[in-house]
Amino acid sequence: MTPMQTDSSSCRLDVWLWRARFFKTRALSAKACESGHIRIERFGKVVRVEKPSTFIKPDDHLIFALGTRLLDIVVVDTGERRGPASEAQSLYRQAEPHRE
Repeated sequence: MTPMQTDSSSCRLDVWLWRARFFKTRALSAKACESGHIRIERFGKVVRVEKPSTFIKPDDHLIFALGTRLLDIVVVDTGERRGPASEAQSLYRQAEPHRE
């Protein structure tokens, strides 16, 4: 699936980051996507995101800095709205540390 293709279980990255409450506004979320500092790991391949319109789906790993923290999370669900914090936290989980 290319970054622009979509299905019922996918979502634009900027929308998902906003729904999961990593950013206060969708505009800030889009700006973070355009900065090139967000990476998606899918099927063992890491891709740098440069467009907010990049689609993500469950089981994608997202790696990005938020303030002074480096986050490595796994998308669990794409969600349907920006709900309360408890609902937003159900959209992702911390990734397991990589073991070699």
